[in-house]
Amino acid sequence: MNQSPFPTPNPSLYTEEEIAKLVHTFYAKARKDPGLGPIFEAHVIDWDAHFVQMINFWSAQLRGTSRFRGAPMPKHIALPELTAGLFERWLQLFRQTTEELGNPNLQHHADAVASFIATRLWQGYQMNNYPDKQPIALHIA
Repeated sequence: MNQSPFPTPNPSLYTEEEIAKLVHTFYAKARKDPGLGPIFEAHVIDWDAHFVQMINFWSAQLRGTSRFRGAPMPKHIALPELTAGLFERWLQLFRQTTEELGNPNLQHHADAVASFIATRLWQGYQMNNYPDKQPIALHIA
């Protein structure tokens, strides 16, 4: 049996408003971050559209909705000079945000999904951009 590495989406535990607040609060932090901010600002052309896409993504992950349409891996693989440290910083800011929101169920589920996604994106990035090098693992606390 194939078991998911994180909890099953549950629309009764988190509201769409909480997900929207998570996305907007997180990106407000990420855009100000000295390491992450310049990357987001250089590659996100339409922030309103990005917010819709990210809210749809997190709603799918946390509530089981089916609005998200996209392929995150190719977009991340195309970014130049990403490092394990950048993914770790992304996770740190994300976890700070989920903790501040005050919903332990949301925090637990979103943090588990974020850790899984960061790990997968970083692995894919390395396999594509550095195929001859030994992959470097993220340090996820």
